[in-house]
Amino acid sequence: MNAQSAWEDGFGNRPGEGIGTGGDLAGGSGDGAVRGPLEAAVPSQEELLSLTRRLVEAWGPSGREDEVRDLIRRELEGKVDEIFQDTLGNLVAVRHGRGQGSPAGPGHRIMVAAHMDEIGVIVTYIDEKGFLRFAAIGGLSPFNLLGERVRFANGTIGVVSHEKLDSMKDLSLDKMYIDIGAASRAEAQARVKIGDSAVVHRELSVLRAPAAVPQEGGAQGSHAPSARVAAKSLDDRIGCVVAIAAAQALARLEDSAGRAGSPNEVAFVFSTQEEVGARGAGPAAYRLEPDLALAVDVTATGDTPEARRMAVCLGAGPAVKVKDRSLVAHPKVTALLQAVAAEEGLPCQPEILEYGGTDAGAIHTSRSGVPSGVISIPCRYVHSPSEVVDLGDVRAAAALLAAVARKEVQL
Repeated sequence: MNAQSAWEDGFGNRPGEGIGTGGDLAGGSGDGAVRGPLEAAVPSQEELLSLTRRLVEAWGPSGREDEVRDLIRRELEGKVDEIFQDTLGNLVAVRHGRGQGSPAGPGHRIMVAAHMDEIGVIVTYIDEKGFLRFAAIGGLSPFNLLGERVRFANGTIGVVSHEKLDSMKDLSLDKMYIDIGAASRAEAQARVKIGDSAVVHRELSVLRAPAAVPQEGGAQGSHAPSARVAAKSLDDRIGCVVAIAAAQALARLEDSAGRAGSPNEVAFVFSTQEEVGARGAGPAAYRLEPDLALAVDVTATGDTPEARRMAVCLGAGPAVKVKDRSLVAHPKVTALLQAVAAEEGLPCQPEILEYGGTDAGAIHTSRSGVPSGVISIPCRYVHSPSEVVDLGDVRAAAALLAAVARKEVQL
């Protein structure tokens, strides 16, 4: 999710009321939310956790998504019919529809977009003592960055600190610097150059493993709550996880008679430079000319203490976007997502985001226009070094995406 000064708008919200079609607001929907053929086809929470760890710990600020792209390519090889990289570095993985007539079958071309890049910093100046000055790549809060370690592409680690301030209210990026342990400009320049990018250096942590917990009154829960994880760059590596998991589910549903479901051609686009203005997805949409597009990205929540009012909760299923600053979702696409979720018994909740946007904002104005919507993953502390998601929401989102891909869509 790109958020223009999103930290200034605040991500703390008064607790909201998540609305679902079968989710459990208190405990999370868990693996039990996915039923029928999708239950065996969609990767398990354990598989999703392993994939998420690999993707979020990869290095990939906007415009430098190479490591992430290579990881995704390896995950999808053998699961799609073709895979290629375009001029701007977007990775496009296509599963052809199966049916009579055109190579894409009788269905539509659906574009699914999830961005690979993450927010970060870029070096703008190196002083005589070897300290690095920097600018932001994407919507970055100086308060979230303070005291963090950052990692450059070559493995160099630095610590972010600030000049003497009369008040912390005066903290801004131009008063901050990165200490890489160098004692001089020459020593620093031997390791880092002006124009080099860095990202926060953090590993994924499991906050809650999926296990049965006592409910209020001491009764044991009927199902295990979902795992919850904290990591940097869940925006939007978790969207990439959802897209990969959906592609894997479609591949697993293939039977000896051909693809057991999708009449549609599905183009999974892992886009570049979303955090600096959704710059990769627009050209990809222009090339693909989709009939329908779905972005998969994170959204904020309204379920933390004294939070801003927002009717999205962690653990209540994926959210179906109605509106954000970049997009008013096409009503037929929104209705399609809600109808498929209800049909499959998947939890979902409506989302109106008052700030920020996604790749769908660039896609829906491509060429003569593309009916577009968004499957959103509820995420606490967006654009911080420790974003938090519920893997039950992630698995349900993958199931919803795979189910939509298998439908004979009427636009």
